[in-house]
Formats: sequence, C-alpha cells, structure tokens
Amino acid sequence: MSGIRIPAGFSVEVTAPATSANLGAGYDSFGLALGVADTVRARLSDTEVPHDSRAVITGEGADFLPRTGDHLILRVAEQILAAREVAGGERLVLECENAIPQSRGMGSSAAAVVAGLSIADAASVAAGLPEPTAAEKLAWATHFEGHPDNAAPALFGGVTVSWYPESDRASSISLPVHPEVRAVVVVPDERLGTDVARELLPRTVPHADAAANSAVAGLFVHAICHDPSLLLEGTVDRLHQEFRRPAMLASLERVDALRAAGLAAVVSGAGPTVLVLGTGEDLADRVSAVLAGDDARVLQPQIAENGATTLSLRPMSA
Repeated sequence: MSGIRIPAGFSVEVTAPATSANLGAGYDSFGLALGVADTVRARLSDTEVPHDSRAVITGEGADFLPRTGDHLILRVAEQILAAREVAGGERLVLECENAIPQSRGMGSSAAAVVAGLSIADAASVAAGLPEPTAAEKLAWATHFEGHPDNAAPALFGGVTVSWYPESDRASSISLPVHPEVRAVVVVPDERLGTDVARELLPRTVPHADAAANSAVAGLFVHAICHDPSLLLEGTVDRLHQEFRRPAMLASLERVDALRAAGLAAVVSGAGPTVLVLGTGEDLADRVSAVLAGDDARVLQPQIAENGATTLSLRPMSA
C-alpha cells in the first residue's frame, strides 16, 4: 500500500437520485433521473470502526439494509479506494437518509453504487489524486451495477442513452428533454429483485420484434426531445415487459389500463414500479383516475436535471 491516505477530518455529503431504466423500448440503454434522492454523509473515523456498526440508516430500507461493512455503499467505496491505493477506506462510516424505494425498479442499487463511487472520488481528491473523468466514473459505476442504464442517469441526471462501443467500457450521452415532459411513478408495496425479473427473459427474440423495437427506440428519442405527443407510440416495448408479466401481473395490468387510456406507461426498470411519461401538471391526477381504487402510491417527481452531487462538510486537511 502506498503512502496515500484519506486525510483526517474528511467528511462529505452525497445525494444520488432515483432512476428509471429502459423507458419502454430502450432496454439496458435508456435511463431517466428522478427528483427523489438518497442522502449519504460519510466521514473518516479517528479510530478503527467495528465491522457491525459502520452505517446508520433511516427511511426506506432501514429495517433490512446492512449496517455493517457489507453495506453496498461502503463496499463500492472501499474497493475503488483500494484499487487507487488510497488507505483509510475501512474507517469510513455512513449516515444514510433513504428516500428511494428499495427493489421497486427505481434504481436504489444504482444510487448506492454512485454514492459509494462519489465518496471514493471525493476521498481520492482529498488525498491528492486528480478528479476522475466522467468516462472513468461511468466505467466504475457500470462495473458494480452491471449495466449503464441506471448508472448513467444517476451520475449525470436527465435522460441518458448508453451503449458499448468497440470496447468493454460503456459510453453515455444526455438528451435535451422537452420542457413540457413530466414523469409519474406508480409504486406498489411489493418488491421484485432484478435477478428474478431477468431470469424470465428469453435468450433470443424474433427478428421482427427486434426490428420493431429498434424503430420505436429511435422514435422515443424524438418524442422525449421534440414531440411529447409521440410518447405513447415511442414507448412500445417488445423485448422485456411481456416476458416479465408472470412476476408482476398487477404492474402489467396497470400498464395495460394506462396505455388504453392514452398514457405512455411502461415498467420502470425491472419493476414492479410503473413509469408514466406525458405532459400537463395534472398528469398524476389522470393516472390516479385511471387506477382508481388501486392501493399503489402515485407520485409525480421532477425529472432531475442533475445527477449525484457531492458537498464537502468541512475543510479537508492534509
């Protein structure tokens, strides 16, 4: 281990937004940042910290998320710091205020990964290393998250399109979202693990479905940027949603009802949350009217223009 260390007094606050991935036809590619965020305060303890008491958690997931060094944020931060040969990661402690629903298809794991990455970046810079580039941040986030669809909007905000060029590193661009576009999420009580949802997907799909999905994905980009009236047509999916119906029957029934009413509803990420894109300040009211009697929460968060942010809580001494 080199002599590079996190300086005494290191303390930062990170906010990482919720995200919605896929957005219909953009499977494993499109993502959207939402104005719901987890807030994490990290500091370097003056002494060694017991493994079982490294995180204080309030809000979503407080009843089951680990408070140990196994917490995802800590694992990400420590592994990145170790790769950079920065000492002291094992003495980081967290205070987490969670607002993102867990295992609901709103990017809670991506937010945790990006929070851990942001803490590691801040600690690295405080230790004297250069600020990582956007490409480096995305590479680390994708390494832990597995896919860039949630990681990119959590990092950069807005609506993102991610892909893999002629390498194993993901790339991403941000789209200019039409100012009238609004987002509504329908959040049920039940949870669904991403691994369970992925297991239902077939290894191959018919060529006609792939071609149709490709056309719709292109249409979505035009709709979200320039013509929201095309969002209903631009969110038709043929790659993943129907295959996942057995694992989230109620969610797909919500999607069916909302789309029949002319609303651009899709499964958010791996579900079971439903995302609705449209226009008008009354979008949430129209969604609620279609789903009258449903006990799922209907929320209308802002589309978050910015991704994760990091704030130094005190001077970082050398």
